[in-house]
Amino acid sequence: MLVTSLLPLLSRYSLGVDLIAGPNGTVTLTIIPRKADSKSPTLESSEARPISITATAAEIDAELARGADGALGQLIATRKTLADQIVEQRQADEDAKAAAAEAAKAKSAKTAAAKPPEPTSPPKIQTPTSPPADAKPDQPATLF
Repeated sequence: MLVTSLLPLLSRYSLGVDLIAGPNGTVTLTIIPRKADSKSPTLESSEARPISITATAAEIDAELARGADGALGQLIATRKTLADQIVEQRQADEDAKAAAAEAAKAKSAKTAAAKPPEPTSPPKIQTPTSPPADAKPDQPATLF
């Protein structure tokens, strides 16, 4: 029954299970989600939080027998829904980044096409080689 209850989590995570005997016949069952493989993104802190149940062995068995209607089943379903939302949000974030990069590329290409080409060398200033028409040979040329 335990493995059947954990199947929704096993589809997304690798799970660690810890059983500890407590006082007065109680047992603590702790389920620890981990990354499924090295390619999957890092887990959010809410995803990696262990699930812990402390009760008698009979109470834990009864709760697990309830399946999806039990507390563990509902918690797992809620976590799966939240994990799906996180995946969707990450994908939307990546899509938005890609769209913004494309828009920036298109804008820079548009402004580069609208700009006139820069001259490669400074314009040459032509200096007169002959004296002005009103210049007198016995007086120096002035700028005024």
